[in-house]
Amino acid sequence: MTAAPATSAPRHDPAHLVAAGLARLDAVPTALPALILRLGVALVFWRSGQIKLMSWDLTVALFRDEYRLPLLPPELAAYLATTTEHVAPVMLILGLGARLGAAAMLGMTLVIQALVYPMSYPDHLLWAGPLLYILLRGPGWLSFDHLIRRRFRPELKSPASA
Repeated sequence: MTAAPATSAPRHDPAHLVAAGLARLDAVPTALPALILRLGVALVFWRSGQIKLMSWDLTVALFRDEYRLPLLPPELAAYLATTTEHVAPVMLILGLGARLGAAAMLGMTLVIQALVYPMSYPDHLLWAGPLLYILLRGPGWLSFDHLIRRRFRPELKSPASA
């Protein structure tokens, strides 16, 4: 005599609970974490830009005396950094040209890491991770970029499946 096989695992079985939990996590659209990544990293750069504007003379002195970037005069470097820290975060928050904004901020992060504060790599990795994700995967469907792409390429997936 052989026993009949079990038809399904009980709902309270740990394996079933883990599988159900993972299925729920998988159901979250990637646009939601992409939005949070965009907001978080944008705010870091925006605050830095705001601090630079508080005292322009101090900012230029910082670029001249501490940062000492090669090839760029301190005034130009300060202007470029401050502009990037104000324009690129807005691009990320709106999701409008988000990949371009992420590329600019990632480039700035790499310059800071390589030439200014090489021992601050833990912070720079925290910035580079979200920026790299946005650069490679885009801002998600909660963005103006997505709306523009759908306008010109209607075959793109709907938000429910993205």
